[in-house]
Amino acid sequence: MHEVSPPGRVTIGGYGPGFFRVGGQVHRGAVLVTPDGVQPWGGPEDSAPLLALAGTVDLVVIGTGAEMQALPPGLVAALDAAGIAHEAMATPPACRSHVVLLDEGRRVALALLPV
Repeated sequence: MHEVSPPGRVTIGGYGPGFFRVGGQVHRGAVLVTPDGVQPWGGPEDSAPLLALAGTVDLVVIGTGAEMQALPPGLVAALDAAGIAHEAMATPPACRSHVVLLDEGRRVALALLPV
């Protein structure tokens, strides 16, 4: 099996304890996946990269690790104030949802904490 991301789409090819595989490269720790690529992310306390997506994505899916965790109220308020729709879920379903949303043609970003 070969990992393939269609042109203009960056997808998660795999993940495991503490890492994500994106575009054939392994990234350790939390990541932010946007249509432009993948970058390290500082987690829920690091709201600046998410807020910078205002107007460029329809939705940010936030993977909270192995289990669903509530997002910090400050992050929720900042995303709401910036007009950025967001959905939090455990990381495995977040990765799956990202692919479905891309297939629907949605402009979506994915912020992930490792499992």
